[in-house]
Amino acid sequence: MDRLLSIEAFVRVAETGNFAKAAQQLGVTRSVVSHRIQQLEAFINAPLFHRSTRHVRLSEVGETYYKECADMVASFNSLTEHMRDLRAKPTGKLRVQMLPGFALGHFGRLLAEFTELYPDIDVDVIVNDRVVDPIEEGFDVAFQMFPPLAESLIGRKLFSVRRLFCASPEYLERHGAPNEPADLQAHKVALYEGYPSRNKWVFNGGAELVELSLAGQVRSNSVHLLRDYALNGTCVVCLPTLVASDDLLARRLVPVLADYALTSFNFSAVYPATQRQALKVRTLIDFLVERISEEPAWDRPLLEQGWVR
Repeated sequence: MDRLLSIEAFVRVAETGNFAKAAQQLGVTRSVVSHRIQQLEAFINAPLFHRSTRHVRLSEVGETYYKECADMVASFNSLTEHMRDLRAKPTGKLRVQMLPGFALGHFGRLLAEFTELYPDIDVDVIVNDRVVDPIEEGFDVAFQMFPPLAESLIGRKLFSVRRLFCASPEYLERHGAPNEPADLQAHKVALYEGYPSRNKWVFNGGAELVELSLAGQVRSNSVHLLRDYALNGTCVVCLPTLVASDDLLARRLVPVLADYALTSFNFSAVYPATQRQALKVRTLIDFLVERISEEPAWDRPLLEQGWVR
């Protein structure tokens, strides 16, 4: 028995909860993974999983064993990558999941620079706004607003996602601007449905906090669609600044309720603990952190104007 291969198979099954997915990620057949797990269970003389026709879950022994094994696999991968660091640049395929709000209009320029610097990395970018488990879906790293879904995942913040309500000058000329959050109830409002806070909205006016539940006449999982909708003079819309900044500065959109700050969210890189020292993952994340900085370029002029905090 190759104990390292068996332990790696055990860690993958524990993290995915599925023998077939673990086999796919390891590039072997399901029977190979099953055999390695059986060998490991025979070696420690204890069952590692409770199995049924539909589910696989860790046994009590397996839960304890997993914590140690996950650290061991991560340490081994770290050592391997470290030795590669000494001799070569990062190589291989990097599978990334990216929110459309950042992917469209921002990531393309950064990706061009990254691939120029690291030509031996092949980048596979999947753009959608689903909250994914990178382990279960086979991503090396996912960039999202939600915190990691499991303890086996690590999150690293890249920047704050600020938001504000805005509308086109044409809409405000016809309908007027809301003076306080409660006034939004009388306006046609369009909202992004993927914020972690869902329908709960908290407005910080400095001396007061206002909480509202806004359903929105129009809802979408695309902030770019909502921006284009608002540009046609149809509504008040809440947009992340990374999508709205150019239109605000060009006065195609006008901020409303700027005296009330909305909750911001962390845009983070989320990746498996076993990948925390993987050279290609670390290289991409470090590159983005360095290029974006704590106050992103799209927020700086809005901060100077006092439109966001």
